[in-house]
Amino acid sequence: MPFLGQDWRSPGWSWIKTEDGWKRCEPWSQELERENNQCNISHSIILNSEDEEIFNNEEHEYASKKRKKDHFRNDTNTQCFYREKWIYVHKESTRERHGYCTLGEAFNRLDFSSAIQDTRRFNYVVRLLQLIAKSQLTSLSGVAQKNYFHILDKIVQKVLSDHQNPRLIKDLLQDLSSTLCILIRGVGKSVLVGNINIWICRLETVLSWQQQLQNLQMTKHVSGGLTLSDLPVHMLNNILYRLSDGWDIVTLGQVTPTLAVLSEDRRLWKKLCQYHFAEKQFCRHLILSEKGHIEWKLMYFALQKYYPTKEQYGDTLHFCRHCSILFWKDRRLALLLEDSGHPCTAADPDSCFTPVSPQHFIDLFKF
Repeated sequence: MPFLGQDWRSPGWSWIKTEDGWKRCEPWSQELERENNQCNISHSIILNSEDEEIFNNEEHEYASKKRKKDHFRNDTNTQCFYREKWIYVHKESTRERHGYCTLGEAFNRLDFSSAIQDTRRFNYVVRLLQLIAKSQLTSLSGVAQKNYFHILDKIVQKVLSDHQNPRLIKDLLQDLSSTLCILIRGVGKSVLVGNINIWICRLETVLSWQQQLQNLQMTKHVSGGLTLSDLPVHMLNNILYRLSDGWDIVTLGQVTPTLAVLSEDRRLWKKLCQYHFAEKQFCRHLILSEKGHIEWKLMYFALQKYYPTKEQYGDTLHFCRHCSILFWKDRRLALLLEDSGHPCTAADPDSCFTPVSPQHFIDLFKF
């Protein structure tokens, strides 16, 4: 298997073949090798009375492979099957690489499982899963589908435990359940990777998740410390002006009477409309009150139906134009170790980086 590094002639990594395909040996698999070495020692010295070996070489090799397969099969709490945070996006065959990179391969190789634990990357991953659910679900390979629902399961369990961002996940599951219903009803008209019963089980799982989120109750934590209602009015107003989603403002306005008054501020909704939409779009959908004033709050939700809002993320995937590599940029490593997040060979790596939106991520693999 070829490996793209600073020297493409590198010998590459060690790979093993399992029932789910080829997988790269990880550093933590040294325990398996150590176990095999111990078996080799005992295998060479344990003889019966007639000086015949108890296990022959073929039996030992079979047992070794079985242990490795069982290890990978039982390790269901981690994302399959890679630990890198970057992937080379190649769209044609070269002397070093044959074939091209697919959306499913990129979804497998990039570390989305740990990205959802990062608050800055959580919304980005959720939006990406939502776009895949709407239009690209059937383009994923079998392993990528397994990875997709594994990550989705971790997201749902995270929301159920910390009660953060439930509305985003409800929208994602709604789009996913609609897509699954269409695919299952139109079986034969569309290409489904996997047995139809697997897709039915996935739909039942999604419906179960939706029910769990529907029954989610926000618990009130009683503590002797400072609460949101204890903050001064100007600080509460500052918090509202930091929100970029109108539904978040409406939800926050339901917490206290003071926030309800602040969330109805016309200037707040005017700023929000100006941030997301252009002036030409205002003229097409003007909503005036009886006194002749512009109803900015009603205009925001009206414009939202016709035009997409600006997407805002704390952190995104990056694309290196010099290396054609898609990667997660670890800011802490970049500051401490001057590590760009991928094996970049450019003289000035930072000048080659471009943030990648969720839609741009999908467009990279449309050939």
